[in-house]
Amino acid sequence: MYSSIIPRLWTAGIYRRFLLTFGVIALLSGCGYNPVYQTTGSVITGYAESEATPYVLQMSDADMACNLGQSLDPLVYSFSRVTDKPDTTGSLLQLLAANCSEEQAWEEELRYERAMFSDDVAEAKDARNAAKRWHAITAKRRLEAFHRAMRAYEYDPADPDAECPFLYEDQDELTFLLGLLTGLQSIINDTNSGGAAGVPKDIAPQAERAAQCLDNEKWGGIPNAIRANVWLLLPDTRPVMSPDPWRLLKNSSELGVQAGFRASMALEAVAAETAGRQDVIKDVIARFAASQKNFKVNDDYKLVDEVGRSVILHTSDKQWTRKYGYRTPRTYFGRLSPESTSDTETMDLDDLL
Repeated sequence: MYSSIIPRLWTAGIYRRFLLTFGVIALLSGCGYNPVYQTTGSVITGYAESEATPYVLQMSDADMACNLGQSLDPLVYSFSRVTDKPDTTGSLLQLLAANCSEEQAWEEELRYERAMFSDDVAEAKDARNAAKRWHAITAKRRLEAFHRAMRAYEYDPADPDAECPFLYEDQDELTFLLGLLTGLQSIINDTNSGGAAGVPKDIAPQAERAAQCLDNEKWGGIPNAIRANVWLLLPDTRPVMSPDPWRLLKNSSELGVQAGFRASMALEAVAAETAGRQDVIKDVIARFAASQKNFKVNDDYKLVDEVGRSVILHTSDKQWTRKYGYRTPRTYFGRLSPESTSDTETMDLDDLL
């Protein structure tokens, strides 16, 4: 009797374990679990952080870099479904993708200025609406870049008592810094979109506070340039004994030239445009052009300098298009008029045709 019962019990136990094992496998398969995907994700994100990111930062072709961000972000960040979120690399990829959409917004802004110059109201309205749409896309991408950078270093920007994150290497510092910068830029883009992206304005004081975690001279004045921009946008955030924001921006621009990447000059130009300071716009464009004579770009951050240059050039193009109907002529970059500055200078007609 017992000899007949025991095999049945043993067989039933094996059967139950088989069902349990099969159920777990089926459940994991249904959730998309695949050890190959995990391994691939770890390899790709590790390569992106250790090799791809430094390589991209050394690029001088901003257009190629932004297209790289648009194409790679969906692939790299899709692995967050099976492994840890690649927020460090993901922040940079969103930043690059945002540069692409901002380029589109800039083109529409120039189309608007040309239409206004020609008194083409319908064209101007269409260009203005198109620019707003591209600014909204840019704002959303930059907001996501900001969030990813903060998550990457487990920093809560909303906590007024948050301690500075541990940033072990220069690449970590730059990723965190660029995350703060894109957070601030997302507010400006959202404003230019008419508020279509819904970017929370409290990011500005959060970025101002976190920027103090970074060495200002080491990073070419960018941290203080961020703070000065916030003080101009939200005067109540400016400390009582702080220096004049415009003087701080100019000093930051000088530090950028010394460091080999002139992003701070771009921030000075953006602040001047936002505040309507034509005198500062004219001055910063002239200083940027003059700096090119003996300027030595930092080989590790060529892309940072190139993006800064594109901002200054667009600022110049808007001024020229608004006044003359065309972009800045190549040999006239640095000034806002085709008029000669000396009696002996000859106008370059090829640039004006």
